[in-house]
Amino acid sequence: MYPAERHAAILAAARAADAGEVEVQQLSLQLGVTAETVRRDLTALERRGLVRRRHGGAALVTRPPFEPTLHQRSLEEAVERAAIAAAVVELLPEEGVLLLDSGSMTLEVAALLARRKPRAGASAALLVVTNSLPVARLLGGLPAFTVYALPGAVRSVTQAVVGPWAEERLAGLRADVAVVGANGVVAGEGAFTTLPEEAALKQRMLAAAAQRILAVTATKFGTASLCRFAGLDGLDTVVTDDRLDAATADLVRADGPELVLAHPGG
Repeated sequence: MYPAERHAAILAAARAADAGEVEVQQLSLQLGVTAETVRRDLTALERRGLVRRRHGGAALVTRPPFEPTLHQRSLEEAVERAAIAAAVVELLPEEGVLLLDSGSMTLEVAALLARRKPRAGASAALLVVTNSLPVARLLGGLPAFTVYALPGAVRSVTQAVVGPWAEERLAGLRADVAVVGANGVVAGEGAFTTLPEEAALKQRMLAAAAQRILAVTATKFGTASLCRFAGLDGLDTVVTDDRLDAATADLVRADGPELVLAHPGG
């Protein structure tokens, strides 16, 4: 069988299986190829965002809605997002300029920032520039922060400000740190989001910052969305949770960024 034929057969087997899971040894017997060939096929399918590798096999990737609402996202993986946000906050300065993206992950970061106790002797406020209306509402008015909300069109689904006004404003800024989220991450390819307008804002934020941090749950790895906004080699740090498998972690590190694995509950 050619690789494309094997890939189709593997996907068909996964769709027919309970919970969409297949095992390497079972596929090896079914397809008449070595286990190593099956593992290579599963790796290729994972890079296309079609399966997620697991010990001894793989499982189909369950596609979420094209663009879940901010409320829907906030209800998912709450424990993991909290752990990732805590790890991100440890990387952020108490003074300087922070660019904070829109989304449930960055909103979690903002919530922890709002509760962070200032370091003894710190005098200046952290200046936060954001395209997230919920982040601006949360941090605006707190004495430890000076908050600037970017101008532009507000998207009802994500409560994110997008468009040329926001992009132009970011083009004239220089920041110490940018923290962005993603809808999908594929090692060797980069970080993805759903719409060109969102991708353009993320690109501008990353370009304006000296330190660039991507914060994303482990379930987003191996899944590509519509718009690629950054290669992993263009990031300084990727923060995710400890569910990320070792093989994917090695691929991410090979792309260049430091990889931080947060431990929920620990």
